[in-house]
Amino acid sequence: MTPPRRLVARVLQESLDHPDVVEIYRRAQAIDPRISTATVYRSVKLFEDLKLVIRHRFGDGPARYELAPPHPHDHLIDVETGQVIEFRDPRIDAIQSRLARELGYDIVSYKLEIFATPARRRVGRRQISR
Repeated sequence: MTPPRRLVARVLQESLDHPDVVEIYRRAQAIDPRISTATVYRSVKLFEDLKLVIRHRFGDGPARYELAPPHPHDHLIDVETGQVIEFRDPRIDAIQSRLARELGYDIVSYKLEIFATPARRRVGRRQISR
């Protein structure tokens, strides 16, 4: 693996969010200003082809990436801020498995993305934001 690819891998590994390629480039360039956008794009594509990273399309925004997780998880996307929250709930897994089994199928893969806005709480007659 070349040093620039290693840098892109490091940026992805250290990411706590789901950055797009522009953000991956910005973070990589902050470490090594010599890295090019083409290198970042090619590296991310290679990592995706090798199934080392997963490409997500959350709504109409740009493709965003994360390292292939050791355990599957779901995503809740805050449509106001774009924040992506990862979660896993065994109840959802159980429902999906039961439904597939009842319909005569085995699940090969699945993707759950919930697009949401922050809940509003009622206090008396007024509605307030969290």
